[in-house]
Amino acid sequence: MNKQQQTENIMNTLRLTSVSKNLIELLTTAKSEQPSYIDFLFDVMNNELDSRLNRARERRLTAASFPYEKQLKDFSLKEQKSLTRKQFNQLKSLDWIDQSYNLVLLGPSGTGKTHLVIGLGFKAIDEGYKVIFATMGEIIRLLKTQHISKKSAKKIKSMTDSHMVIIDDLMFMALDKEEANLFFHLINEIYETTSIVLTSNKAPQDWSQLIGDEVVTAAILDRIVHKSEIIQLSGDSYRVKHRETIFKSK
Repeated sequence: MNKQQQTENIMNTLRLTSVSKNLIELLTTAKSEQPSYIDFLFDVMNNELDSRLNRARERRLTAASFPYEKQLKDFSLKEQKSLTRKQFNQLKSLDWIDQSYNLVLLGPSGTGKTHLVIGLGFKAIDEGYKVIFATMGEIIRLLKTQHISKKSAKKIKSMTDSHMVIIDDLMFMALDKEEANLFFHLINEIYETTSIVLTSNKAPQDWSQLIGDEVVTAAILDRIVHKSEIIQLSGDSYRVKHRETIFKSK
């Protein structure tokens, strides 16, 4: 066994998988450019670090379960004038996640709520935060099956361990008493350590109509609104405004 093979074995033992895989390329580059010992060592370690960071990002992205990709750069403030450039930049800074602030986006369907929260979620993942996305309907299903389904229990556990939990279409569906209590206990468990990001086309004062229990509604609101920013988006539906048609204009 030659020195290169021994080196690759040592790297694999130390789990330096990226460096081991790219060793020949790194050695070829070093032979050509003749860097100093410290520069070569830096290139080797930086190669491994970049690979690990990329793999970690991919794991966070997979765990987030976004339904599709939306980026903040594609969010049009011209279409959504109720959000100022300053407010948008404050949201993009993600400082509020470290403070476990909640974010509530209200407004009619098609005004960009889901686009904005998914865009924030992608940016948070790029910054190293753990994010989970789920619709309200999915969360209720997970809560009701967590004791009989390992997959559901794992997803709920991932929510409690995340920095940001995005709940889309809050109060889109009416909850019965059991569902409302399950949802309250989830919110109660995560609200002080996790940034809860909600979208809803119902104002908070209308939530009790769908939850059906004013006491539970008040308890949920108390925990969400305690440290939160509420943003009201307005305007016509972007999807309707920019709809595509099968009929060609003359």
